Amino acid sequence: MTQSPLIGIPTDRKQIGLHPFLAVGEKYVRAVVDGAGGVPLLWPALSPPLAFDALLDTVDGLLLTGAVSNIEPHHYSDEPSWEGNPHDPARDATTLPLVRAALDAGVPVLAICRGFQEVNVALGGTLHQRVHEVPGLTDHREDKAATLDVQYAPAHPVALVPGGLLAGFGGSSQQVNSLHGQGVRRLADGLLVEATAPDGLVEAFRFDGETFLLGVQWHPEWKLTEHPFYMGIFRAFGDACRARARRRQEPAFA
Repeated sequence: MTQSPLIGIPTDRKQIGLHPFLAVGEKYVRAVVDGAGGVPLLWPALSPPLAFDALLDTVDGLLLTGAVSNIEPHHYSDEPSWEGNPHDPARDATTLPLVRAALDAGVPVLAICRGFQEVNVALGGTLHQRVHEVPGLTDHREDKAATLDVQYAPAHPVALVPGGLLAGFGGSSQQVNSLHGQGVRRLADGLLVEATAPDGLVEAFRFDGETFLLGVQWHPEWKLTEHPFYMGIFRAFGDACRARARRRQEPAFA
Protein backbone atom coordinates (compact mmCIF):
# COMPACT_ATOMS: atom_id res chain seq x y z
CA MET A 1 0.00 0.00 0.00
CA THR A 2 1.36 3.43 -0.96
CA GLN A 3 2.33 5.55 2.03
CA SER A 4 1.54 9.25 2.23
CA PRO A 5 3.90 11.09 -0.13
CA LEU A 6 6.80 13.02 1.35
CA ILE A 7 6.70 16.64 0.18
CA GLY A 8 9.67 18.96 0.54
CA ILE A 9 9.08 22.63 1.40
CA PRO A 10 12.10 24.97 1.11
CA THR A 11 12.36 27.39 4.01
CA ASP A 12 12.71 31.17 4.24
CA ARG A 13 15.51 32.81 6.19
CA LYS A 14 14.04 34.97 8.95
CA GLN A 15 15.87 37.23 11.36
CA ILE A 16 14.39 36.86 14.85
CA GLY A 17 16.22 38.99 17.36
CA LEU A 18 19.95 38.53 16.87
CA HIS A 19 19.72 35.14 15.19
CA PRO A 20 18.67 33.96 11.70
CA PHE A 21 16.01 31.23 11.67
CA LEU A 22 14.76 28.94 8.91
CA ALA A 23 10.96 28.94 8.73
CA VAL A 24 7.91 27.94 6.67
CA GLY A 25 4.43 29.39 7.07
CA GLU A 26 2.17 27.01 8.94
CA LYS A 27 -0.62 27.47 6.37
CA TYR A 28 1.57 25.79 3.72
CA VAL A 29 2.44 22.88 5.99
CA ARG A 30 -1.25 22.47 6.85
CA ALA A 31 -2.25 22.55 3.18
CA VAL A 32 0.22 19.77 2.35
CA VAL A 33 -1.45 17.62 5.02
CA ASP A 34 -5.10 18.57 4.46
CA GLY A 35 -5.04 19.17 0.71
CA ALA A 36 -2.31 17.02 -0.81
CA GLY A 37 -2.51 14.25 1.79
CA GLY A 38 1.25 14.39 2.19
CA VAL A 39 3.86 14.46 4.92
CA PRO A 40 5.70 17.82 4.93
CA LEU A 41 9.49 17.89 5.08
CA LEU A 42 11.13 21.26 5.66
CA TRP A 43 14.04 21.74 3.26
CA PRO A 44 16.69 24.12 4.70
CA ALA A 45 17.44 27.03 2.37
CA LEU A 46 21.12 27.72 2.85
CA SER A 47 23.79 29.59 0.92
CA PRO A 48 25.64 27.74 -0.46
CA PRO A 49 22.71 25.31 -0.86
CA LEU A 50 22.57 21.71 0.23
CA ALA A 51 23.30 19.08 -2.42
CA PHE A 52 20.06 18.30 -4.25
CA ASP A 53 20.49 14.73 -5.41
CA ALA A 54 19.98 12.87 -2.14
CA LEU A 55 17.03 15.05 -1.09
CA LEU A 56 15.31 14.77 -4.47
CA ASP A 57 15.71 11.00 -4.32
CA THR A 58 13.90 11.10 -0.96
CA VAL A 59 10.86 13.28 -1.68
CA ASP A 60 7.77 12.65 -3.77
CA GLY A 61 6.94 16.31 -4.36
CA LEU A 62 8.14 19.86 -3.89
CA LEU A 63 6.09 22.84 -2.71
CA LEU A 64 7.53 26.29 -3.41
CA THR A 65 5.72 28.71 -1.14
CA GLY A 66 4.96 32.39 -1.11
CA ALA A 67 7.10 34.67 1.04
CA VAL A 68 7.61 38.25 2.16
CA SER A 69 10.83 38.42 0.14
CA ASN A 70 11.27 38.88 -3.61
CA ILE A 71 13.80 37.28 -5.95
CA GLU A 72 16.83 39.50 -6.41
CA PRO A 73 16.47 41.08 -9.87
CA HIS A 74 20.01 40.26 -10.97
CA HIS A 75 18.75 36.71 -11.50
CA TYR A 76 16.50 37.81 -14.39
CA SER A 77 17.52 41.32 -15.56
CA ASP A 78 20.03 44.13 -15.25
CA GLU A 79 17.54 46.37 -13.45
CA PRO A 80 18.50 47.59 -9.98
CA SER A 81 16.35 46.50 -7.08
CA TRP A 82 14.03 49.16 -5.71
CA GLU A 83 14.84 50.68 -2.34
CA GLY A 84 13.41 48.63 0.51
CA ASN A 85 12.78 45.54 -1.65
CA PRO A 86 13.03 42.57 0.76
CA HIS A 87 15.36 39.82 -0.42
CA ASP A 88 16.36 36.33 0.73
CA PRO A 89 19.59 35.33 -1.07
CA ALA A 90 19.71 31.95 0.68
CA ARG A 91 16.30 31.05 -0.66
CA ASP A 92 17.25 32.23 -4.16
CA ALA A 93 20.40 30.10 -3.99
CA THR A 94 18.32 27.07 -3.03
CA THR A 95 15.13 27.28 -5.05
CA LEU A 96 16.29 28.61 -8.41
CA PRO A 97 18.60 25.68 -9.23
CA LEU A 98 16.22 23.31 -7.43
CA VAL A 99 13.43 23.93 -9.97
CA ARG A 100 15.38 22.53 -12.91
CA ALA A 101 16.80 19.70 -10.80
CA ALA A 102 13.29 18.68 -9.71
CA LEU A 103 12.04 18.65 -13.30
CA ASP A 104 15.02 16.58 -14.43
CA ALA A 105 14.41 14.13 -11.57
CA GLY A 106 10.67 13.85 -12.28
CA VAL A 107 9.64 15.33 -8.93
CA PRO A 108 6.17 17.00 -9.02
CA VAL A 109 6.18 20.71 -8.18
CA LEU A 110 3.46 23.06 -6.94
CA ALA A 111 4.62 26.70 -6.92
CA ILE A 112 2.71 29.48 -5.16
CA CYS A 113 3.26 33.27 -5.43
CA ARG A 114 7.03 33.71 -4.88
CA GLY A 115 7.40 30.08 -5.86
CA PHE A 116 5.48 30.79 -9.08
CA GLN A 117 7.93 33.60 -9.85
CA GLU A 118 10.89 31.37 -8.94
CA VAL A 119 9.86 28.78 -11.52
CA ASN A 120 9.55 31.40 -14.24
CA VAL A 121 12.96 32.90 -13.44
CA ALA A 122 14.65 29.50 -13.03
CA LEU A 123 13.51 28.49 -16.52
CA GLY A 124 14.62 31.75 -18.15
CA GLY A 125 11.62 34.06 -17.79
CA THR A 126 11.55 37.61 -16.42
CA LEU A 127 9.46 39.58 -13.92
CA HIS A 128 7.86 42.97 -13.44
CA GLN A 129 9.32 44.24 -10.17
CA ARG A 130 6.32 46.49 -9.48
CA VAL A 131 3.21 45.40 -11.36
CA HIS A 132 1.17 48.39 -10.18
CA GLU A 133 3.56 50.76 -11.99
CA VAL A 134 3.27 49.01 -15.38
CA PRO A 135 0.92 50.82 -17.80
CA GLY A 136 -2.15 48.70 -18.48
CA LEU A 137 -1.75 46.49 -15.42
CA THR A 138 -3.72 46.91 -12.22
CA ASP A 139 -2.60 46.88 -8.59
CA HIS A 140 -2.51 43.25 -7.43
CA ARG A 141 -1.30 43.99 -3.90
CA GLU A 142 -3.29 43.42 -0.72
CA ASP A 143 -4.21 46.07 1.84
CA LYS A 144 -1.65 45.35 4.56
CA ALA A 145 -3.73 47.28 7.10
CA ALA A 146 -6.72 44.96 6.59
CA THR A 147 -7.45 41.76 8.49
CA LEU A 148 -6.14 38.51 7.07
CA ASP A 149 -9.64 37.45 6.05
CA VAL A 150 -9.95 40.63 3.98
CA GLN A 151 -6.43 40.34 2.54
CA TYR A 152 -7.06 36.75 1.42
CA ALA A 153 -10.64 37.28 0.25
CA PRO A 154 -11.43 36.83 -3.47
CA ALA A 155 -10.07 39.90 -5.27
CA HIS A 156 -10.60 39.28 -8.99
CA PRO A 157 -11.53 36.55 -11.45
CA VAL A 158 -9.05 34.54 -13.48
CA ALA A 159 -9.89 33.12 -16.88
CA LEU A 160 -8.90 29.45 -17.08
CA VAL A 161 -7.48 28.29 -20.40
CA PRO A 162 -9.80 25.75 -22.08
CA GLY A 163 -8.31 22.27 -22.08
CA GLY A 164 -5.85 23.13 -19.31
CA LEU A 165 -5.27 21.39 -16.01
CA LEU A 166 -7.13 24.01 -13.96
CA ALA A 167 -10.07 24.15 -16.36
CA GLY A 168 -10.48 20.42 -15.82
CA PHE A 169 -11.85 21.02 -12.33
CA GLY A 170 -12.37 24.79 -12.27
CA GLY A 171 -14.44 25.43 -15.38
CA SER A 172 -13.86 28.59 -17.38
CA SER A 173 -13.35 31.12 -14.57
CA GLN A 174 -12.69 31.33 -10.84
CA GLN A 175 -12.41 34.05 -8.23
CA VAL A 176 -9.01 34.18 -6.50
CA ASN A 177 -7.21 36.25 -3.89
CA SER A 178 -4.41 38.65 -4.86
CA LEU A 179 -1.43 39.49 -2.63
CA HIS A 180 1.52 40.11 -4.94
CA GLY A 181 3.53 43.10 -6.07
CA GLN A 182 5.57 41.33 -8.74
CA GLY A 183 4.46 39.29 -11.72
CA VAL A 184 5.43 37.60 -14.96
CA ARG A 185 6.91 39.92 -17.57
CA ARG A 186 8.07 37.28 -20.04
CA LEU A 187 6.94 33.70 -19.60
CA ALA A 188 9.77 31.17 -19.75
CA ASP A 189 10.02 28.75 -22.63
CA GLY A 190 8.48 25.41 -21.74
CA LEU A 191 5.67 26.90 -19.66
CA LEU A 192 2.04 27.00 -20.83
CA VAL A 193 -0.44 29.59 -19.61
CA GLU A 194 -3.18 28.13 -17.41
CA ALA A 195 -4.95 31.32 -16.24
CA THR A 196 -4.88 35.08 -16.75
CA ALA A 197 -6.16 38.07 -14.77
CA PRO A 198 -8.57 40.60 -16.32
CA ASP A 199 -5.60 42.90 -17.12
CA GLY A 200 -3.88 40.06 -19.03
CA LEU A 201 -1.26 39.24 -16.40
CA VAL A 202 -0.36 35.53 -16.31
CA GLU A 203 -1.78 34.09 -13.10
CA ALA A 204 -1.06 30.37 -13.57
CA PHE A 205 1.05 28.13 -15.76
CA ARG A 206 2.04 24.49 -16.13
CA PHE A 207 5.14 22.78 -17.44
CA ASP A 208 4.92 21.50 -21.01
CA GLY A 209 6.45 18.12 -20.27
CA GLU A 210 5.93 14.84 -18.47
CA THR A 211 6.75 16.08 -14.95
CA PHE A 212 3.87 17.69 -13.05
CA LEU A 213 4.57 21.36 -12.43
CA LEU A 214 1.80 23.83 -11.70
CA GLY A 215 2.40 27.43 -10.70
CA VAL A 216 -0.25 29.85 -9.42
CA GLN A 217 0.17 33.51 -8.51
CA TRP A 218 -2.61 33.47 -5.92
CA HIS A 219 -2.70 31.66 -2.56
CA PRO A 220 -4.72 28.42 -2.70
CA GLU A 221 -3.31 27.32 0.65
CA TRP A 222 -5.49 29.85 2.47
CA LYS A 223 -8.44 28.05 4.10
CA LEU A 224 -8.41 25.57 1.23
CA THR A 225 -10.99 23.32 2.90
CA GLU A 226 -13.52 26.14 2.40
CA HIS A 227 -12.67 26.61 -1.31
CA PRO A 228 -13.27 23.64 -3.63
CA PHE A 229 -11.13 25.17 -6.40
CA TYR A 230 -8.19 25.68 -4.06
CA MET A 231 -8.63 22.17 -2.73
CA GLY A 232 -8.65 20.86 -6.29
CA ILE A 233 -5.20 22.38 -6.87
CA PHE A 234 -3.69 20.61 -3.88
CA ARG A 235 -5.46 17.36 -4.69
CA ALA A 236 -4.04 17.39 -8.22
CA PHE A 237 -0.60 17.99 -6.76
CA GLY A 238 -1.12 15.25 -4.17
CA ASP A 239 -2.18 12.78 -6.87
CA ALA A 240 1.02 13.50 -8.81
CA CYS A 241 3.06 13.03 -5.64
CA ARG A 242 1.37 9.70 -4.88
CA ALA A 243 2.13 8.52 -8.40
CA ARG A 244 5.77 9.44 -7.81
CA ALA A 245 5.72 7.58 -4.47
CA ARG A 246 4.38 4.46 -6.17
CA ARG A 247 7.17 4.59 -8.75
CA ARG A 248 9.79 4.97 -6.04
CA GLN A 249 8.41 1.98 -4.15
CA GLU A 250 8.34 -0.32 -7.14
CA PRO A 251 11.04 -3.00 -6.83
CA ALA A 252 13.94 -2.68 -9.24
CA PHE A 253 14.62 -5.77 -11.33
CA ALA A 254 18.00 -6.56 -12.82
